[in-house]
Amino acid sequence: MGREFSFDDCGRAFTCLPAEDPDALAEAPVCNLDSLLHTLTHRLCVGSPPGVWVCSTDMLLTVPSAPGIDWDGFRGVRVIAVPGSQAYARNHGVYLADEQGLVHDIIYRGTEAQIQQCAGPDGAVPLVCGVVFFSSDAAEQLLATHVIPPLDACTYMGLDSGAPPIQLSLFFDIVLSMARGVTEEDFVKGGSDVSARSARSVLWASLRTFPLSMACIPDASYDYLTASASDHIRSLTLLPGSASHLRFCKAAHSQADQPWLLEDGSSVTNSLLEGAVRLAAGSAIQHCHLQGPLEIGPGCLLSGLAAGSSPALQGCPLRDVVLQGHHVRLRDLSCRVFTLSGRLDDWQSPAEGSTYLNVPWAEFFRRTGVREGDLWDAETPRSSRCLLSARLFPVLHASEALGLEDVLWLLAPAAGPGGRLARWRAAWRMSWQELLPCLDKEAELGARRALFFLQGQRKVRRVLLGRQDGSLLPLIRSAVHEGYHEAVLGTLDEVASTADDAGVAARALACIADVLGCLAHGEGGLRSGPAANSQWASAFRRLESGDIAGGVRELAAERQKWMSGPDLLVRAARHYEGAEQILVRQAVMSSCRFVTVRPAELPPVGCWVQAVCPARLDLSGGWSDTPPVTYEHGGAVVDVAVLVDGCRPIGARVRRIPEPELRLVSLGGTPRGEAVAELVCRELEDLRDYCQPHAPGALLKAAFICTQIVQFPSQEPLRAQLMRSFRGGFEVHTWSKLPHGSGLGTSSILAGAAMASLYRAAGKAASTESLVHAVLHLEQRLTTGGGWQDQVGGLVPGIKIGRSKAQLPLRVEVEEIPVPEGFARTLSDHLLLVYTGKTRLARNLLQDVVRNWNARLPSVVQNAHALVSNAEECARALRQGDLPLVGTCLDRYWQQKKRMAPGCEPLAVGRMMRALRPYVHGQCLAGAGGGGFLYVLTKAPRQKEALHQILAKTEGLGNFSIHSIEVDTGGVSVEVVGCELDGSAPPGEDAAV
Repeated sequence: MGREFSFDDCGRAFTCLPAEDPDALAEAPVCNLDSLLHTLTHRLCVGSPPGVWVCSTDMLLTVPSAPGIDWDGFRGVRVIAVPGSQAYARNHGVYLADEQGLVHDIIYRGTEAQIQQCAGPDGAVPLVCGVVFFSSDAAEQLLATHVIPPLDACTYMGLDSGAPPIQLSLFFDIVLSMARGVTEEDFVKGGSDVSARSARSVLWASLRTFPLSMACIPDASYDYLTASASDHIRSLTLLPGSASHLRFCKAAHSQADQPWLLEDGSSVTNSLLEGAVRLAAGSAIQHCHLQGPLEIGPGCLLSGLAAGSSPALQGCPLRDVVLQGHHVRLRDLSCRVFTLSGRLDDWQSPAEGSTYLNVPWAEFFRRTGVREGDLWDAETPRSSRCLLSARLFPVLHASEALGLEDVLWLLAPAAGPGGRLARWRAAWRMSWQELLPCLDKEAELGARRALFFLQGQRKVRRVLLGRQDGSLLPLIRSAVHEGYHEAVLGTLDEVASTADDAGVAARALACIADVLGCLAHGEGGLRSGPAANSQWASAFRRLESGDIAGGVRELAAERQKWMSGPDLLVRAARHYEGAEQILVRQAVMSSCRFVTVRPAELPPVGCWVQAVCPARLDLSGGWSDTPPVTYEHGGAVVDVAVLVDGCRPIGARVRRIPEPELRLVSLGGTPRGEAVAELVCRELEDLRDYCQPHAPGALLKAAFICTQIVQFPSQEPLRAQLMRSFRGGFEVHTWSKLPHGSGLGTSSILAGAAMASLYRAAGKAASTESLVHAVLHLEQRLTTGGGWQDQVGGLVPGIKIGRSKAQLPLRVEVEEIPVPEGFARTLSDHLLLVYTGKTRLARNLLQDVVRNWNARLPSVVQNAHALVSNAEECARALRQGDLPLVGTCLDRYWQQKKRMAPGCEPLAVGRMMRALRPYVHGQCLAGAGGGGFLYVLTKAPRQKEALHQILAKTEGLGNFSIHSIEVDTGGVSVEVVGCELDGSAPPGEDAAV
């Protein structure tokens, strides 16, 4: 049979394993060659000197992550061995080595005494595992022999010169020549013929001087891929230990409608199982598309069966059999051939004394009516009559199409074998020996690829509709590389248009953006960018109106116009992300059902309603509150409301005015500051840009709309609305003492202050819980896409933890964290704010974070788990009043932020944090990072001046400032503070702030 393999048409190297590589950038079935390459590259080769590694692909090899090979002083050639039992060694090769690891001999299928001589103190023997390392000197010397006769006959140069071919063994011809215990005479005489003896003589002269050493790897394992079906099925169903980098699993790159029918101890690889397919322990399915109901008993291997074979299998007893479908090419004719054998059959043993389908040949002949003459020619010697040469397998029939049933009848002929036997005899049949040269490996690999992406499409549906955290990006990369992207796009379109909630549809659109981005192959510009091209506007309007199916159809139609180049593909990807954000906003806006507003006394015209708020510090859990993470994973954030330099730095005031208009005024850093921006809205058209965050007054325009003071869009003009409901308009002033991009939650808290004062000025009142959800709703309308931690931190007093469950509608529940008496004061004494002088908009980070979450990158998913877990631990530390543990949570939180948004630590901030590290329990950049405020938890209390001196001596920091903070116990404060018609500040407001 040469190097062919009975159980995989593509050979041992490409035999697929029931495993997945969790670290692979592109998803694909894992074959033995993949595993071996990873083992060599990342484990065995690490630390080796220059040279050449040679590895057989005839075995499965598992090596621990740190094999512990000592390369100090190495020269010559080194063989890798794995420990094995003496019983296993009886049919394999073992090394005889001394205490220094120098190899004296290689013993193949030795006697019990020879094998015992190789054993170590624990009784294990060093098995030959097919891996050899040649130092550069040894490799060069071996290479030089290729021009020396008769070794030149191992290369095409020698063959082209007319030399008869010669075959050498890596171990018993090349490596053995260097074994210390082998003499030249015995080695040369061991050649099978004159040519082989001459070749051995050359090898001895060339390589003998190189030392041959052995490294036996503890805890490594080795399994030779034999011609035994029992051995192969066992290797596919007994999963190896944790030493492998692969994740061995029952269903690898496979989809089963009813996975609970796959028993433990079975395996399914690169397959699609529809309906009820029961698979017993000790059986394996590879590269099959099966449709139930089917029951596959123990001891079976099914491979290469398409869906059309399923009817023949239904009701057929399968137990201890190997059933395979093959792609065969007979000159220009391609066809499918099925082979059937027993798990216990030996392919090469003579028929007399051996079995077929696990029963003696005589019983098989009696049971089926098949005769010896049907299988072997009369002139075939009895010693050559074996399963390998038996013409059992129908290939062509003169008048009928052949199928799986034309071999399955051999299992159960009692149901009337006459017709089947005649049909079988009438077919042109081939033996496995004759089929081997005709196997069409290209067609087989193509069929496996098509099946992989067919099950991949099912995986897309399962992951998205099941709201699972599995990443689809590796599959998307593979689909793009292999040209299956249209099929994947079609599946994503289907999921997006039929999903029962906007969150699932949004993730499907994000996946389409990933497909388009991958198709650009890294060209075409940045993925983040504008997404408001008019060509996509109609589809966007459909999505905004709630017509998701219609919007998805329009998106798909428009997409076809943007597929012709990298720049167009990237722009299309941006618009799909824009469409995804529309659906995320709709999902998050479901939180508005938790906004309840009750009637309150309408303040007189000219009376100011003022809301002032503390800033917030996020101590742990941030990013887990960000949509869609917060409703797909669930979030938990620990926040503290804080006064900065003794005051609440954020506020808004509103009053009614006689004129039916909206006056929007942004003040400087204080309520008495000069106006830095003023805007008057007299028409509804003036509010149209409320959803463009950088438009003048966008936040306040959105606040008027979200509080329903103004109906937009509406047929009723703005003036008419205001006169009808309020007999006039409104004037709003806002301020913040914090710099832009501070990381202290300014914009969300300001939105909360504005909404709180607007509600009250309009004769309504909203609870703090309602304000939290109202701000969440506003920020979705504003399209900034923020989470909920900022408003929880600034509107709810004190120290608390906010939580959201992995569900829609999105609801935020806030729990006050009870701390020991006096601990709030202690915390205030140990907390300091350091302004870094750097600013960065969270939105720049947000797009990348959301994109990575939608792709469910494993590192991002694990980090989301860690963020929530750390938040709960931080809450426990605060309840216990444990400052060092709180500091540990802060440090861990900063590492989690950096994993979530790489690049959020500027160099100057890194220098600052290193300078402060000896003096703090923990430290973290506030908010999303990238700049703004650093907060530190100092080991000693009241360290403002000390830290200032430390930072002043640190080079490369730029402008920085240090600010005191203290825990605020009031939260948002809303009150009517005065009645003035001339726009001057209300009396006493400084005290209120």
